[in-house]
Amino acid sequence: MTATDTGSAPQVGGVPDDRYAPYPVVDDPARWGLTTTTTATDAGPAVVHHRRGVRPLLFLHGVAGSWSTWTPLLAAADGLPGRGLVFVDLPGWGASPAPEVPLDVDDSARVLVAVLDALGLDDVDVVGHSMGAFVGLHLAVDRPARVRSLGLVSGTTFATAAASRHPVRALRSLPAFTLLRAGLAVTRGSAHTVLRAFARVGLLPLLAAPVFAAVRRLDRSVLDAFVEEFRPAGFLGAARSAAHYDTRRWSAVRCPVVAVAGWQDVFARTDDLDRLRRALPDVRTVLLEDCGHFAHVERPDAVVRELLS
Repeated sequence: MTATDTGSAPQVGGVPDDRYAPYPVVDDPARWGLTTTTTATDAGPAVVHHRRGVRPLLFLHGVAGSWSTWTPLLAAADGLPGRGLVFVDLPGWGASPAPEVPLDVDDSARVLVAVLDALGLDDVDVVGHSMGAFVGLHLAVDRPARVRSLGLVSGTTFATAAASRHPVRALRSLPAFTLLRAGLAVTRGSAHTVLRAFARVGLLPLLAAPVFAAVRRLDRSVLDAFVEEFRPAGFLGAARSAAHYDTRRWSAVRCPVVAVAGWQDVFARTDDLDRLRRALPDVRTVLLEDCGHFAHVERPDAVVRELLS
């Protein structure tokens, strides 16, 4: 089921051919005709998987993802034939080495500009998940000429920024994000070890359940990638950056925006979509039923229809 919100009451319609999380995560760039290169940036090396083509798309991962987290969406779109593709592992994520200090949103934008310059791309359509949506919005503010359009997938926006600034108050408004942040502040590097231990004894679905609408229906590759790509230091750094960010800057975004979110997303609030409509001059918002924080993994066919069709 898909609920589309165009500024008035949501319209709900069935999509009978959609299945929940129908595609695995595949860490094989060659399968999609991608070339792997490394771009030197001020924040450190960034591993980039890319393909030449028309109207290039730049994909930005979230805090528990890398380029491979987008492969269910690629499968749903049959590889996006003919389109140029750019998948960036920001420094500290995926295959890119960790910087001495976790990136803030300005650092991330500079990395992306360096990547686009290295590939000879003047402008791109940007699609960002979670933290990547936040970075995409900032890129559209900071370098508007580089962003033709913006797709926000399960974006962490207003509510996350507020929760990062006021964690005690956020125990009521965004408890899952707030408790995870507090736990990581205590455990830090050992959190990854704990996740791996839970995975070994078969308890990982218990920990991952809040993130996904139906964790037991996921392909094992999704949970494996979730464990591998979750970076506590990067998560805490992103939260600190969000706490100091002035979200009023987003009103300067002038490119077309489509924001897709899940009804069961515990790391964002559905009323973030209302605030996006008030803040951005050209935005369409979509709510997906039976969907948590990974819409491009849980409902990839719907995301392709809304963002890429």
